[in-house]
Amino acid sequence: MTGSVSAGDVRDTPLAEALGERYLAYAMSTIVSRSLPDVRDGLKPVHRRLLYAMQQLKLDPAGGFKKCARVVGDVIGKYHPHGDVAVYDAMVRLAQDFAVRYPLVEGQGNFGNIDGDNAAAMRYTEARLTSVAAALMAGLDEDAVDFRPTYDGTEEEPVVMPAAFPNLLANGAAGIAVGMATSIPPHNVGEICDALSHLITHPDCSIDELVGFMPGPDFPTGGVLVETRDAVLDAYRTGRGSFRVRARWGVEKLSHGLYQIVISEIPYQVQKSRLIEKIAELLEGKKLPLLADVRDESTDVVRVVLEPRNRTVEADMLMEQLFRQTDLEVRIPLNMNVLDAESVPRVMTLKEVLQAFLDHRHLVLIRRSNHRLGKIEKRLEILEGYLKAYLDLDRVIRIIRQEDEPKPKLMKAFALTEVQAEAILNMRLRSLRKLEEMEIRGEHAKLSAERAELQALLADEASRWRNVAAEVAATKAEFGKPDSLGSRRTELGEAPSAVVVPLEAFIEREDITVVLSEKGWVRAVKGHADNGEDFKFKEGDQLKYLLQAATTDKILLFATNGRFYTIGGDKLPRGRGHGEPLRLMVDLPNDAEVAAVLTYRPGGRLLVASSGGRGFLVKADEVVAQTRAGKQILNLGDDEQAAFCLPAEGDAVAIVGKNRKLLVFKLEEIPEMTRGRGVILQKYRDGGTADLKMFTLAEGLSWKMGDRTRTETNLLPWIGKRATVGRMPPTGFPRNNRFI
Repeated sequence: MTGSVSAGDVRDTPLAEALGERYLAYAMSTIVSRSLPDVRDGLKPVHRRLLYAMQQLKLDPAGGFKKCARVVGDVIGKYHPHGDVAVYDAMVRLAQDFAVRYPLVEGQGNFGNIDGDNAAAMRYTEARLTSVAAALMAGLDEDAVDFRPTYDGTEEEPVVMPAAFPNLLANGAAGIAVGMATSIPPHNVGEICDALSHLITHPDCSIDELVGFMPGPDFPTGGVLVETRDAVLDAYRTGRGSFRVRARWGVEKLSHGLYQIVISEIPYQVQKSRLIEKIAELLEGKKLPLLADVRDESTDVVRVVLEPRNRTVEADMLMEQLFRQTDLEVRIPLNMNVLDAESVPRVMTLKEVLQAFLDHRHLVLIRRSNHRLGKIEKRLEILEGYLKAYLDLDRVIRIIRQEDEPKPKLMKAFALTEVQAEAILNMRLRSLRKLEEMEIRGEHAKLSAERAELQALLADEASRWRNVAAEVAATKAEFGKPDSLGSRRTELGEAPSAVVVPLEAFIEREDITVVLSEKGWVRAVKGHADNGEDFKFKEGDQLKYLLQAATTDKILLFATNGRFYTIGGDKLPRGRGHGEPLRLMVDLPNDAEVAAVLTYRPGGRLLVASSGGRGFLVKADEVVAQTRAGKQILNLGDDEQAAFCLPAEGDAVAIVGKNRKLLVFKLEEIPEMTRGRGVILQKYRDGGTADLKMFTLAEGLSWKMGDRTRTETNLLPWIGKRATVGRMPPTGFPRNNRFI
């Protein structure tokens, strides 16, 4: 019979509470131990452990390389109990000069490329630390920072690096935790050091002053920063914002007046191969009418060649089109959400981040000075013992030779401490020469002077800050030199204007004929057709409107409910079918029909009128609708419908009612409005408007008579004032009361 199993401490807990506790623990672990960098050294735990493991393996910048598999094995075996792939990926990124502004790892072998290709397996690649990483860890063996036990308690690891290099801002950081994220772009270390030096000497300075030294990010892949200064200032003041970055490009002249555009730098974290694929897709889909071809001629230097459609294409216009549709322009987010010195996550401003780094360096200076002072004190104690022994060496030798326990005798005879007596007993015989005594006295004097300097340093805060400033200046001198590593790579450009390229420039122009059937099916046919006899329709359907236009035109639809709807010519269905129902493209009610179809002409005017004989003039720019719902322009009375929409051409209006009365009056009598019911155009006792036409009075009024067109120039009998009744039309006027 098996024994009973104890259930231990069992507590009844609501499920929501139990889940909440566990999820909170997981969230805090993710935030503190995985995703957010420390403001002091700019490292996440995996990066910190990688660098420390490499230092322990003696992979110094001046030393040799070792296989990455060896490093990864040490990291996951001693410090970071996670998957080897994740650790190797982190290591690879630290070595990529196109991903990290100041690489912390120097790689040997295939570490990937800007096209997005992966690095070789860890068994094939080798690595060692860079001088930047060495600066980050300088002072680790001098009690500069605290250490803590590793996950299994067998080793120790640093809580934070001493960080003589401002890594957080210099290399940036990105990470997604639980409920929060961080995104910090890289900056130029020379500019960071200038801002740090200014902050040391002017602790109350504004962020605007600091931005004067740090005008914006500096990306490893270069590019052009095209963000306004106000936006940059606002981002650094709040710790949140974004920076717009564009590719760097230039024009190369060719023979016969031709040219090509060469892109030499692409935005940060954009894969070149994917970028070119996207451009090619847009080109194939006829979304880039100004571009003829794209070629990748890159080696280890980026060179993407763009061929314009013809020599008349403006390079600026073509590039603006590409900036809008591809990753040749990207927005890099800024969210300075980091762990502060107490491991509390919060969003910091630029000044707070810089001050946190300086405070850390100040604390490291104090700790290193105290550590050095302790070492000096111990060494001076031993040296003083040596000097006492040299006063009577013969007696020291005699005590050592004759006494079984010489240490107590020496301590009593020469007033030595236990440490001094032990040091004398461990002294080599060769050290008894006179020259050695002189060296000891010189070392004692030198260490005494250094002790005095350190004590003065620790007692004077202003002196300590001068020391920190000197360290910052030394960092700039080493890493901010005007060379390939220290020079600014990202150009500071002007922010582009809000509207540079008209929308039509993004559409390839092509002549089309818009066909709308009686039952509301719409389509666009290539070319300009004069009649609808060649078009086929569904059974029981027929042509209603035929309009010659272009794919770059906006098509205006005036409906019987008085609303205007707008459809882009390039958006109309193409092909050999019957098209699509118009009501799928715009929100045209079931009880409304299309009364007129015309192309939008910027700056023009339209005459809109109802079946009841009321109307007004409206600017064409006012009727363009931005949504499917359209735009209400003509308000209607009871039993009225919107019936006419004509371009305002000529100087006179001819209107004929269903009562067969014709009236001609001057166009200037009709007011211009933006919306409303309008004014009376012609007065009726019953019925309404049959037709409406605009014309030039001097040229006469024309109408169709079978296959012929008749023009009446003597219109004096029918000319009157607006809102009058009119007279019977001339003999021969069509019986259907229509001008066409």
